[in-house]
Amino acid sequence: MKRIRDYGIIPGKMKTGPLNKISDVKGVTVGHVTVDTDEHKTGVTVILPCEDNPFTNKLTAAVYVHNGFGKSQGLIQIEELGTLETPIALTNTLNIGAVHDALTGIMIKRCEEEGVELTSVNPVIGECNDSELNYIRERVIGVKEVVEAAASATADFQEGAVGAGKGTVCFGLKGGIGSSSRTFTIGDNSYTMGVLVQSNFGSTENLVINGRTVGQEIMDQIDPAILDRGSIMIILATDLPVSDRQLKRILKRAGVGLGRTGSYMGHGSGDIMIGFTTANRILEGKELHSICMLKESTLETAFRAAAEATEEAVLNSLAMAETTTGYQGNTRYSLTELWLSKL
Repeated sequence: MKRIRDYGIIPGKMKTGPLNKISDVKGVTVGHVTVDTDEHKTGVTVILPCEDNPFTNKLTAAVYVHNGFGKSQGLIQIEELGTLETPIALTNTLNIGAVHDALTGIMIKRCEEEGVELTSVNPVIGECNDSELNYIRERVIGVKEVVEAAASATADFQEGAVGAGKGTVCFGLKGGIGSSSRTFTIGDNSYTMGVLVQSNFGSTENLVINGRTVGQEIMDQIDPAILDRGSIMIILATDLPVSDRQLKRILKRAGVGLGRTGSYMGHGSGDIMIGFTTANRILEGKELHSICMLKESTLETAFRAAAEATEEAVLNSLAMAETTTGYQGNTRYSLTELWLSKL
């Protein structure tokens, strides 16, 4: 499958990183495990935010809940303390608990190996409901799958109908995992921002690509989704020296990228953004921390980067996902089959 730029569609004007993925932020890697049977189209995706132990060297982080119809875990501690101390995992709605347990085990093991006492930890898990294509009540994602996904994490990871995106539906089409990045300068320094999405939202008629009302063009080819519902998880990584408050300001602009694709963040859609920066690490046990923080007005470029990278990540999730038939014979067709291949 090709990414959206391979069809001559270029969302925005800013430069991308070398891979045009969230992993263009140094130290960030992504791994998947996919379950693909007649009844199960699901999986888990794990984002490793750094190479070292995030529990002992926490990352400045933030969350923004645009619409809260979701079952994510770990968000309230990020909101309160402004730090991330574990990998971030994405899965389906009914597997949240099992993935939470698995991430806890991963962190306990790592800390034991490093001689670090861990008596509390805040695993961060996001979800989308993939029950249209997956027999979700049979919760087939467990410790083994999460551990394998984390162990397989790499910079040049797969997109489309893989991992947590295997069974998702976006704009009535086959959704999935998508990613994009932007590079830019502020003053004399260069920075990178990357976004990864698990797309499972939107009604067909509202799909917009580069200002073109594509959803209207393909309505007669499929049974369209009636409402904008389903959810999207947006993970944003950067190396900008910002505070958790500033990071939250940046996260809000991911909603601009969603709007450009045609989403209006409907009642039944959980639109949740989680962000972290690899700058301004918080060392465990240290009582006084010094951080470097950009001037507020310089964030304009970061706002634009967040919007552009989110838009392109959503479009990549659609372009890279193949037509899928899953639970009870339900089929969701790919954007490539219905529209992109005809350009």
